[in-house]
Parts: sequence; C-alpha cells; structure tokens
Amino acid sequence: MYKYIFLDLDGTLTDPKEGITKCVQYALEKMGITENDTSSLMRFIGPPLMVSFAQYYGMNERDARQAVTFYRERFSTIGLFENRVFPDTEKFLQKLVDHARIPVLATSKPTVYADRIIKKYGLRSYFKMISGAELDGTRDAKSEVIDYAIEKLNIEDRSRILMVGDRHHDIDGAKKCGIRSCGVSFGYAEPGELEKAGADYIADSFDELYSIIMNG
Repeated sequence: MYKYIFLDLDGTLTDPKEGITKCVQYALEKMGITENDTSSLMRFIGPPLMVSFAQYYGMNERDARQAVTFYRERFSTIGLFENRVFPDTEKFLQKLVDHARIPVLATSKPTVYADRIIKKYGLRSYFKMISGAELDGTRDAKSEVIDYAIEKLNIEDRSRILMVGDRHHDIDGAKKCGIRSCGVSFGYAEPGELEKAGADYIADSFDELYSIIMNG
C-alpha cells in the first residue's frame, strides 16, 4: 500500500504553460535570441532550466546560468502566478488526506516559488512538506529532490512511496531512488515518453491515479 505520495507540481497539479513559456521567451530575448513561437517552449515545462537552456539552445554553463537569472526576473514577479490548478486537483488531494495518505510536493522548481504557488491556490495545507530545488541550483535533479524528502521524513520503507509526475524526469528520478512511479498523461509528456521511461503505472485522470494509489 502506498502511503507517501510524492507529487510533481508543473504539469501534474497545475498548468504553468503561460508563465513558463513567457518567462523563457523573456530570458531568451535578454540573451539576444528571438523566439516568437511560445508553443515551442513548452518543452521547458518539467526539466531543470539549466538543462533545458543548454540542451535546446546550446548554451554553455555560464550562459545558461545567466538565462536562468533573466528567467527569474520575470518569473518571481509575474510568471509565478500565470498558472492554473488542474480541475479536481484539490478534490484529489483531499481524498488522499481523508484516507490517511501523505502528500509530499516533490518538484525541481525552487522551493520558495513552489511554496508561494500552492499557498496562492489554497493547497499548502494538504502537503506534509515541500521538497524542491534551491535558487543556487542545489537539489534541482528529481532524484535529489526525492532523496531529500525521504531523508527529512525518515522514511525507511521505500516500497510505501509512489512518485507521480508528467515527464520522464519524474520517472527517471524515481528509478534512481528505488521507488515506484506513476506518470500522468494529462501533463506535458511527449507521446510515448512515459512508457519509454518505464513508468510503473500511467494514469489518464485523477480518478485513475487515486485508484492506483489505493489499489497498487
């Protein structure tokens, strides 16, 4: 039985498309790169920003760090709340709590931003803790986020944990930490991405996800 439900934020509980793509666009413009098609920037949803700027725009480490700094200029004041909660997110979290499950927010987004977002939408009280990255880049890999939460919560039996997310990074991180994972298809994964990553389960809705959690 899964007791600890580690949940990704972007693309799993909320839809951050507008805020993330506009902030990436802003950062690219500051770096001298014009990107008019924000839909092409949806691939930035999920992975650590440093990784995405390097992978998709060939930036070296110094330039990628500068791009992240520019991104945060806009994100910390505007982009943070260009976001919406998926329908039934709160209902799903309430059901978990009502049935003695422990939700944990496990995100590569900096903790300080994740905390502000879930407080804004009235979700903070559902979570035992927030495990996220630091602004200096510490703990931005999903495996590091997961391990940090396990350590802080003193979880000895990893078979009681289920990592839930919408991208392969969530699945990869879970595997590295020796826990099971469930991909959600209503986020931003490419077709076949979750299957290829080897997710133990895939849910097409919060109802399906809840059934997996309760029944294994």
